[in-house]
Amino acid sequence: MSDELWDRLAPLLPQREQRFRYPGRRPLPDREVPCGILYVLHTGIQWEHLPQELGFGSGMTCWRRLRDWNEAGVWQRLHDVLLAELNAASRLDWSRCMVDSSHVRASKGGARRTRRRSIVGGLARNTTSSPTDTALRLRSC
Repeated sequence: MSDELWDRLAPLLPQREQRFRYPGRRPLPDREVPCGILYVLHTGIQWEHLPQELGFGSGMTCWRRLRDWNEAGVWQRLHDVLLAELNAASRLDWSRCMVDSSHVRASKGGARRTRRRSIVGGLARNTTSSPTDTALRLRSC
């Protein structure tokens, strides 16, 4: 990871509290973990198969940090920072922008849907729990 990208990402990461009574193992530095996360996501390998020789830590460490950083909103804030920088430098072509309704909430709501009317007069017979000949014979024994 380049120093330039790390300088943007580092302030967004949550600070871990240091335990004094039972400190446990020394945590892997945050700088190495994003490379492991990106390696797994890029190659598609399983987290536990992340090679230790690459120096990114274990796959479970990378997975836990990805989970924690995702819950803390790190990736959304990084995306916002990078978009703001690109927009300030006039490097975004907004004419090619597209809004996907599955990701953007309709704050004013849409047209109210009417209630669907059923095309069937009554309830259907339950076929998963109806007694069969075999079940009836076993019950009578």
